[in-house]
Amino acid sequence: MGIDVIKEAMLYEKIGDNKVHCNLCAQSCKIPPGKRGFCGVRENRDGELYTLIYGTVSSEAVDPIEKKPLYHFHPGSYVYSVGSIGCNFRCKHCQNWAISQACLEDAYTMDISPEELIERALLSRSGSIAWTYNEPTIWHEYTYDCAKMAKDAGLATIYVTNGYMTPDALRHIAPYLDAANIDIKAFNEKFYHDVASAKLAPVLEASALAKELGIHVEITTLIIPGVNDSLDELRELSKWVYKKLGPETPLHFTRFHPQYKMQNLSPTPVKTMQDACKIATEEGLKYVYMGNVPGSEKNNTFCPNCGKMLITRGYFEIEKYEITPEKTCPKCGEHIPIIGEFTGSKEAPNEYEY
Repeated sequence: MGIDVIKEAMLYEKIGDNKVHCNLCAQSCKIPPGKRGFCGVRENRDGELYTLIYGTVSSEAVDPIEKKPLYHFHPGSYVYSVGSIGCNFRCKHCQNWAISQACLEDAYTMDISPEELIERALLSRSGSIAWTYNEPTIWHEYTYDCAKMAKDAGLATIYVTNGYMTPDALRHIAPYLDAANIDIKAFNEKFYHDVASAKLAPVLEASALAKELGIHVEITTLIIPGVNDSLDELRELSKWVYKKLGPETPLHFTRFHPQYKMQNLSPTPVKTMQDACKIATEEGLKYVYMGNVPGSEKNNTFCPNCGKMLITRGYFEIEKYEITPEKTCPKCGEHIPIIGEFTGSKEAPNEYEY
């Protein structure tokens, strides 16, 4: 396409001596001339901040929306998913480290303009676009432009994010962002400092603000043995979700498998996963899910009032859907908070029809 992938950045200020202060994410980088921010993809050029990845795509796929995971947003639909390069975290267990921690100059990428991105999403017959695989916050200029076009084209928009964005950045894109799966990686600052090179507080602030701004929010926490699996900590996390996001907010506990720099650890015991779900339910959360444990009943949606199974899921696809068109339980009439209609088709869109 020959698009310009280097554009002046949004959300920054000049602070003298040709330095700039990036106000996009909570790393809050103050960047000297010729240097890049913590994310590795925003560079100070002669006192002005530039994004180096506008339109730079490292990964694309057509996924079931349940894979994000989003269980209460357009269930059964497919989502055109794209990622870029870089991240504002340094997670030692990152499963996508090959792109999130890659050097921009060494990565294999392609350039896709916003117009072409929308076209590819529509041709794939997906109902939405997700910015995922690496951290979408650092791709702000591109995701913002694409999200506005997506809304005009009738596509829903999704962030799969670590939540490490400033209130300014979130408020800027919120009018064009329909849903977010936010990864609360742990509920203690030591984990964020030691494992992710970040802080917990901004993630919690962004999660609560996203809910306040009307974005559909689902939370994911990967439980890592001996690192963030304290039952007391999981209880405090559950209490916070209940209090700040509401009892109907879906909470996904996912099972850890050794990755990247944490290959010395063992997979999370299923018993720990079961305990986490039990605790969250005890704390009043109505929709608690267990990921990366094939065959678990906690991958399904139950009526919180009468216990009827409403959505039966396989690994990533819906096998049975029994919520009424009025979004209620057919047995007891309980309201079930689902956004969008069940697609109902198991036929995957054609991801090669570009």
